[in-house]
Amino acid sequence: MIQFYLTEHNRMVKIPSFTEGCWINVISPTVDEISYLVDQLQLDRDFVRAALDEEESSRIENEDDQTLVLVDIPFLTSEDNDTVLYTTRPLGIIMTETNIVTISLQNNTVISDFANGMIRNVQTQLKTRFLLRILLRGATQYLTYLKQIDKITSSLESKLDKSMKNRLLMQLLGLEKSLVYFSTSLKADEITLEKILRGRIIKMYEEDQDLLEDVLIEVKQAIEMASIYSRTLSSTMDAFSSVINNNLNIVMKILTAVTVLLEIPNMVFSFYGMNIDGGLWMDRFQWAPLGIAILLTLIAAIILFKAKMFK
Repeated sequence: MIQFYLTEHNRMVKIPSFTEGCWINVISPTVDEISYLVDQLQLDRDFVRAALDEEESSRIENEDDQTLVLVDIPFLTSEDNDTVLYTTRPLGIIMTETNIVTISLQNNTVISDFANGMIRNVQTQLKTRFLLRILLRGATQYLTYLKQIDKITSSLESKLDKSMKNRLLMQLLGLEKSLVYFSTSLKADEITLEKILRGRIIKMYEEDQDLLEDVLIEVKQAIEMASIYSRTLSSTMDAFSSVINNNLNIVMKILTAVTVLLEIPNMVFSFYGMNIDGGLWMDRFQWAPLGIAILLTLIAAIILFKAKMFK
């Protein structure tokens, strides 16, 4: 899908075709659309290919009169009842002499917010400013998702206090994995932003410099939050793992004590059932085996109880 947008009277307006100064939004393009980008709009084929590669890492490149800024942005990948997972996908931003082009594999909230006019004071003609506003929105989206992860983690912890279910533990594991994705992508984005800050590849004015510093502050804050939440969640998982192991040890201890108590009557009655010439003295007293078994079992139960085998 290829869409064209232009700022008119401080409003983002969708236009039917290409014009100079417009923003070209490309989402999951077909083969024909890729050919249009390369052949008609003269975009660098390698830049387009890199933007559509899930394995590409964040970076900035310059080729002739075109500049590629590749960053990772957060995505909400699945939501099933209480299960929420997050990941990151590359967003390619290509700046030409007259236009700015964004290329992504799937629709995302960062781009859709601009397309829907939710971000104010955006000028598609000011390519560098527009680029930085996209980067700032991506960093803000990271912070939003990180706060959601923190709330979901707190909710899952309260549920796990009441019931240790595998489903809840798997949800915590999924959130821990999401935080790893976020941390890795944010650190790569930070390196790219620092390269832009040097001003060697993209020329910036003073206002652009201030905006870029704001983006870096947001990214650094997101990195710190992701690191803190990751450590907290890891400690929580370790704590619940210890609780599960402790509960298992308690169950095994109780089962062992019960097994010992059940084994005592079995031993007594086994002696009574042995074939011995002359018989056992217990043959004369029919209730003797039962009484001995009960007595020994009670003695063993008292010993085990004092040894705290039932706690």
